[in-house]
Parts: sequence; C-alpha cells; structure tokens
Amino acid sequence: MSSLNKGLGKVEVTLKWDPSPMGEPPHDLDIVAATYTEEAPYGEPAYLVHFDSRSPDGTIILNRDSKTGQGFGSDEVMTLELERLAERFVRVVVGVAIQQGEGHKTFAQVPNTAVRVCEGYEELSANDFSGVAGATAATVAEFARGETGEWHHRVVLRGYDGAPEDFATHMGIPEQRSS
Repeated sequence: MSSLNKGLGKVEVTLKWDPSPMGEPPHDLDIVAATYTEEAPYGEPAYLVHFDSRSPDGTIILNRDSKTGQGFGSDEVMTLELERLAERFVRVVVGVAIQQGEGHKTFAQVPNTAVRVCEGYEELSANDFSGVAGATAATVAEFARGETGEWHHRVVLRGYDGAPEDFATHMGIPEQRSS
C-alpha cells in the first residue's frame, strides 16, 4: 500500500466556546469521533471516541476535555493519527455534541463556538457553527482512506437536533445528495 501521495498523517481537531454567564448552567460541548470499517463504511461505527475515552489502539485520543469552556485557547482537543489506523478502517467521522443537562441548548445559544481541523500548522478547515445554529450537534469533518491507502479530508457541516447519545448513530450517515 505505497503511494507518491502521502495523504494525511496526524490531524488535530480543536473546539472552543465561551463559558455560560455566571449563575447559569455551564455550556458543555464534546468532540466525538466515530470509526468505520471496510465492511460497514456507513453502518454502525466500529467504536466511538469521546469524553473519558480513547481508541483501543491509541490512534485517536481526546487530549483535552472541558465541561465549561473556561480557560485560554482551545477547550477540547482531539488527535487522530490516521496513518497508524489499521487498514480495515476506511472512514473516520468527527462531530461536536452539546450536552443537554438542563434544557435544550443549540449552537446559537453557545457564544463564540469554533472548530478547527489542522495537520501540523496547515489548517484544513474551520467553522463557527453559524450554518447549523439551531442544531444540538453537528458532523464537522470526515476522513476517508483512498484506494492506495492515503487519507483525505472532506469538509462537512451537517446539523443534528436530538439527544447526544443518539447523535453517534446518525453522525456517520452520508448527507443526501440531490440529483
């Protein structure tokens, strides 16, 4: 599986947002990654990586997890070492979900949200969720393995409105294309 096109190697997804005003319940957003195998590239994920977890082989790790959005810089950081993923994995989808602890909260209600996908110093994509302001979760990036084994990035912003635990089963479904 050798190619002159190296594709993507180690990618970082960062997420930031502003904390909620004093006295209000905290804004708690989470980065979620789902992996898909060659046998089921659009079925159920082989596994999920989210708060308090990492991939079984250590190739996808949540390096920083915030429950409030307080602090400087990125509030959540996930590293995906795509070049180390086993060959049976052909797709990785990354999303962001808002925890719905107290009420129904959408991206429009969480100030200054931003997600970035970078490989080293190169920014592959960036988004502020304004395109899915009424959603409670969103798919933000898709990585797919090419025919010769190299990984490619596809910019995605697809909103979802529902419970965070249900989002994981919907985030990898490809968007419907009109003919």
